[in-house]
Amino acid sequence: MEGKEYTDIYGNKITLQQQSYNDTCQDFTITSSKMSLRSLTTWTCSVWIVAYAVFYYTQHSAVLTAAILFSIVGLLLYLHLVKVDHESLLILGSLGIQTTSTYASGRENTVFIEMCRVQDVVINEGISMHRVNYYLCLLLKDPRNPQAGVSQVIPIFQSSQPRLDCLTEIYRSCQEILSSQRSKATS
Repeated sequence: MEGKEYTDIYGNKITLQQQSYNDTCQDFTITSSKMSLRSLTTWTCSVWIVAYAVFYYTQHSAVLTAAILFSIVGLLLYLHLVKVDHESLLILGSLGIQTTSTYASGRENTVFIEMCRVQDVVINEGISMHRVNYYLCLLLKDPRNPQAGVSQVIPIFQSSQPRLDCLTEIYRSCQEILSSQRSKATS
């Protein structure tokens, strides 16, 4: 399994690991940087300093207890609901596409989309105030009405937010698999 280093839109290091099982099956995994001990320490110390200042003026020990509980619960919620360590995209040419997000707490969120619903994989751009961000998106069609066009757009790698150079490499491999599937379907 090869690993290439890229950066996300904020300049943080991310790693793209690409594993090819055969011509129609590839797995792409983007690993984000680990949580910074410096930012965790800064956040915790800030909460405790504010709590100590409030305790100093109010003389209620419940303030310090609340600050400790707030820090612990806040950290656990952040690790379980927000901090994503790995995001993967598994393309099985004849079956479908599976996306998996693995959180820092170990929780996984997996979505599988049948190939009959996938119309295309594209790189889409989103514009916000002073920045252009690029997203890898799945364009889905309604299998009951394929002539209706795109029915849903699903962005991939939302948490890791890789830059365009990383997305381009994934996009090219996805297009190779999708084009070979289309050629098999028309034959």
